[in-house]
Amino acid sequence: MLIAAARRRVTALRQPVPAARLARALWIAWAIIVWNVVFDRVIVVAGRSYITAARRAVDANPSGPLVNMDDWMRPAVTRGLWLATASAGAILVIGLVTVHFARKR
Repeated sequence: MLIAAARRRVTALRQPVPAARLARALWIAWAIIVWNVVFDRVIVVAGRSYITAARRAVDANPSGPLVNMDDWMRPAVTRGLWLATASAGAILVIGLVTVHFARKR
């Protein structure tokens, strides 16, 4: 009984309309995941660069001025938003166009 119900569900997903709907949802999920990963990676790299610059500034002149974190992180946020949006947008466009043409066939 349980196996028969699972087979009916899988068979229903093989129909063109539900399969296209599922494919669209998966492409959208993939684009969201990529956006988060790219943005996070840009922020992490900027944070590491800031820590390196702060250490060098302290090593060079212990009583001198400190490195301002905003000078490192604000440009990283902007860069991260652009890179993440471009990456996710490209994946989303390619995926949705592919699903559109695959459904027509």
